[in-house]
Amino acid sequence: MTTPLIFDDNIIVVPTPKTPLAVPFRVGIGYDSHRLAEGRKLVLGGVEIPFERGLVGHSDADVLLHAIGDALCGAAGLPDIGQLFPDTDNAWKDADSHELLAKIADRVLESGWMIGNIDAVVIAQRPKIAPFVSQMKARIASAAHTEIACVNVRGKTAEGLGALGAGEGMACHAVCLLVRLED
Repeated sequence: MTTPLIFDDNIIVVPTPKTPLAVPFRVGIGYDSHRLAEGRKLVLGGVEIPFERGLVGHSDADVLLHAIGDALCGAAGLPDIGQLFPDTDNAWKDADSHELLAKIADRVLESGWMIGNIDAVVIAQRPKIAPFVSQMKARIASAAHTEIACVNVRGKTAEGLGALGAGEGMACHAVCLLVRLED
């Protein structure tokens, strides 16, 4: 059974799911933030970026991969990354977030979903991330078991507002689309 949707005289036919679980796609959002401190490496999107400070956290504190992981967890109905990889467990101390994202992507696939796309915005005054975006997209795609064309990363400043605008930390918002795998 199908349900037609009409947009400006264009008809799009969308299959009507038999149950809510049969919906052919799901969307998830994710967010993460960490403060910056001296004596830490700056890792964003699985790429080490030359900078005088790095993000502080139990793992490598990669805000980009953490936000993406949380978006994937949300869409797939999995627990959040703090529950999957708790900071009270020394097994995850200084963990490589690229490996954590790969574990999440494995669970997404095991639960019957594939990644349609990932879009993320990193909020940081400095450094500029544009020179590293292509490397980040490749690392994210490899961890998420998807194509580079399905991953987008953008950088924004906080325009001098608040702690992020003062360069005290970084944050990231991410959204993903999951598509149900055929049975």
